[in-house]
Amino acid sequence: MKYVRQFLIIIGISFLGEGLKALLPLPIPASIYGLVLMLAALCLHIIPLEAVKDAGKFLVEIMPLMFIPAAVGLIESWERIRPILGQLIVVTVVSTVVVMAISGQATQAVIRRSKKGAEK
Repeated sequence: MKYVRQFLIIIGISFLGEGLKALLPLPIPASIYGLVLMLAALCLHIIPLEAVKDAGKFLVEIMPLMFIPAAVGLIESWERIRPILGQLIVVTVVSTVVVMAISGQATQAVIRRSKKGAEK
């Protein structure tokens, strides 16, 4: 029963994200609205972490399984992808490197900042 309640909380937040997507005319996916709402609710202690922790952990564990339908969709679209395959590979590699570099820099900045805060 605990898992059902936790999943219902997560689904409810996702539903609120869908509602925000319908109300706000911004080109932001509903899932991003849901993530921001969940982050805000957790940071403001509106929803305690324990109220969604186990279901969230389960969802992270099965995340690779969720990519199978997308991969099958790519395979079915092979005829349309083949002419631009080189471009797709370049864009994927470049964007991956950029994201890794920015994430690394941000992580290092946070670590340095926390060390300075601990020294004071």
